[in-house]
Amino acid sequence: MIASANRELEASSRLAAIVESSTEAIVGKTTDGVITSWNAGAEHMYGYPATEIIGRNISELIPQDRAGELTPILERVRRGERAEELDTKRARKDGSLLDVAITISPIRDSSGVVTGISSVSRDLTELRKAEADRRALGDRLRQSERLESLGQLAGGIAHDFNNLLSVIMNYAAFVADETADMPAVRADVEEIQSAAERAARLTKQLLIFARRETVRPEILDLNTIVADIHALLSRSIGEHIELVVEPGANVSTIRADRGQIEQVLVNLAVNARDAMPQGGTLTIETRPVELDDDYIFLHPDVRPGHYVELAVSDTGTGMSKDVIEHIFEPFFTTRPTGDGTGLGLAIVYGIVIAAEGTMNVYSEEGIGTTFRVYFPASETRVLATPTATTSIPRGHGESILVSDDEPGVLELTSRILRNNGYTVLGAPTAEEAMSLAATQAFQLLITDSVMPQVSGRTLAEQINELQPGLAVLHMSGYSPAVISPPGSRQHRVGFLQKPFNQRALLESVHATLAP
Repeated sequence: MIASANRELEASSRLAAIVESSTEAIVGKTTDGVITSWNAGAEHMYGYPATEIIGRNISELIPQDRAGELTPILERVRRGERAEELDTKRARKDGSLLDVAITISPIRDSSGVVTGISSVSRDLTELRKAEADRRALGDRLRQSERLESLGQLAGGIAHDFNNLLSVIMNYAAFVADETADMPAVRADVEEIQSAAERAARLTKQLLIFARRETVRPEILDLNTIVADIHALLSRSIGEHIELVVEPGANVSTIRADRGQIEQVLVNLAVNARDAMPQGGTLTIETRPVELDDDYIFLHPDVRPGHYVELAVSDTGTGMSKDVIEHIFEPFFTTRPTGDGTGLGLAIVYGIVIAAEGTMNVYSEEGIGTTFRVYFPASETRVLATPTATTSIPRGHGESILVSDDEPGVLELTSRILRNNGYTVLGAPTAEEAMSLAATQAFQLLITDSVMPQVSGRTLAEQINELQPGLAVLHMSGYSPAVISPPGSRQHRVGFLQKPFNQRALLESVHATLAP
């Protein structure tokens, strides 16, 4: 009899030790929910020591918005039923909320009567956070892939349009020069030129989104740029909106294209203005930040380290999740048809990614929106920019071979060069260009970078075998970063972005021919 009692005591002690050492919260309660036992796992999970919580009702752990859960659970357990893996939330002593899975069971006496309740709670907070992070990462990767596909499409369209615009713009310039004494005709030509320039700006915006626009990075002070553009932003947003600028202290420089950074500011400000038709506050802030490994996990396209944050916030209408999912796509807009191009935020996205940065948007409907843009920090000081010369250089009989598969561009380029002192031969195919190069010497090859069968770079390499040291000027609607592989820049190898005007062509030729 005594031995049996000792065995039961030992078993009870072992069970108590197991309960006490469990990392899960094991709690005993009366059938009314009054806490009667509280293990170490519960202390750790909820923050209450046993001496403080025993004797109080379990309802104190239930958030107000879930108060209705308790009564049905207690009634079920009193009937002898078991509640399996209830996914819910519970409150810690400090007020923070936990995601928990709770199994609730009746405690019976020797006759089977329910005399109490036992619950085992497992903390799911980290699991839920990991699941949310994985979903967010998946959403971001899908959005990046979608934007990358749209960028390739936009870049291809812009490249083809730039060939056409080069012809339209320059032939319009020829007509304008030849009709100086015909005001009515000249006025019509100027309208053509104006429309072509607007179209060129549109294709440039598409190339920026596609990250195929020529970028001229320099060391910039973001605070200085914000200060310099303050007056322009004030005029852009109107008097009904208050503009607040809060520059941060100890903000590092960044390396980016100044014109593009100004465009980021203007586009975000205009987007904020449109979200506040009845007025509001537009706030622009800068500050140094550190992007750590936790941030990088959700943004694998950037590296951890020092960044400069540009935050643009409005107190406008806010955006739904569905809208946020598409705001960086080209031509997506919530504005009425014909009101804007829908390229503003797509351009911002393209500029930021090209600068090796990243961006996020936070928005609540009826409250407002904040765009946070992160640029990699640079420790280099801002240097003065040299002034450019204004005279257009002319040729002195230099022999140039021009190769372009677009007949209009080939004829246009040849005409400009001949009119400005150069000797020119044209070739619409790489095969014809090679044939000409095999029989006569040239001082410069001008070639379209993207041609059928043989690329401009391959053509240049082949002709260079016939004429070593030949200067080469590549032309393309894409940027040199897309056309040329890393490390391919050489002496006497130039690049001209389409669409181009006469000055741009002649300056590029002069620079490429320079010894």
